[in-house]
Amino acid sequence: MKLELIAAVGENRELGKDNHLIFDIPGDLKFFARTTRGHTIVMGRRTFESLPGKLPGRHHVIISRSMESDDPELEIFDSLEAFYQAYDSRPELVYCIGGASLYEQMLPRADALVLTEVQAAAPADVRFPAFDPQGWNRRQLEKETEENGLRYRHVRYERP
Repeated sequence: MKLELIAAVGENRELGKDNHLIFDIPGDLKFFARTTRGHTIVMGRRTFESLPGKLPGRHHVIISRSMESDDPELEIFDSLEAFYQAYDSRPELVYCIGGASLYEQMLPRADALVLTEVQAAAPADVRFPAFDPQGWNRRQLEKETEENGLRYRHVRYERP
């Protein structure tokens, strides 16, 4: 498995508040859809519950000790270790889409970070984990953009 973490983060690593995204950037949502479509996305239960529904064109994996579902399109693991055991040997790209606890636990094993760096601060109750950018190769994916009064850029950090 190749593991990448994808998120939109504010200047202070803000991710969300009250289980909702804090930045309204339609262009970033389109970037997220383009990037993750056709791949497996892994998330925690609360992140799954915050979605408007299943995201089309993606296989959904949820890490949760309490969630159950009969939906054959959802794959649920009761621990991160069980997920790794099932996916480590698979030759596929998997995107972690949150939440904060899962990002933190998966960061040491991530091959890349795909971050939308928003040049703004906002009240948040969850943050992306701190990481040392010096330990990664950074590449800006697209030119800096402004939308809804928010400047942002899509950046890829890869392990050397």
